[in-house]
Amino acid sequence: MDTSFHYLLMASQSLFQRKVMARLADCGLTAGQPKVLDYLGLHDGSVQKAIAAGCQIEPATLTGILNRMEEKGLIYRQMENGDRRSLHVYLTQAGKQKQQLVRQVLEDLTQELLMDIPLEEQQVLMACLMRICSKMIDTEVLQ
Repeated sequence: MDTSFHYLLMASQSLFQRKVMARLADCGLTAGQPKVLDYLGLHDGSVQKAIAAGCQIEPATLTGILNRMEEKGLIYRQMENGDRRSLHVYLTQAGKQKQQLVRQVLEDLTQELLMDIPLEEQQVLMACLMRICSKMIDTEVLQ
């Protein structure tokens, strides 16, 4: 296995995503949907621009993901305060159930992957990942 920074970062993300999707295989979610459900679990009623930024998904890609989620009855979109420019996205009851399943899978997998790493090293890892992410965040996406 390549031990370069870029390879390990990409491989970690890809392997984690594969494990998450394998554990969620029976619940009918497609790529991108678990991330959106997880985000909405913490930020229900967000506008699409905030969801895209929070999930690090391109807005055009997110539109497709949300359309499929709406077709499955996981979310609904609602205009608030008469503002037609931004629809707020909410979880339906079915979406809340899927979100709880996603959250449990993410927590279980995180615990499994970190259980042999001492707490101090976990804290350093998280701090380093936060610094790396903050250097890569496209500020235009967040505005």
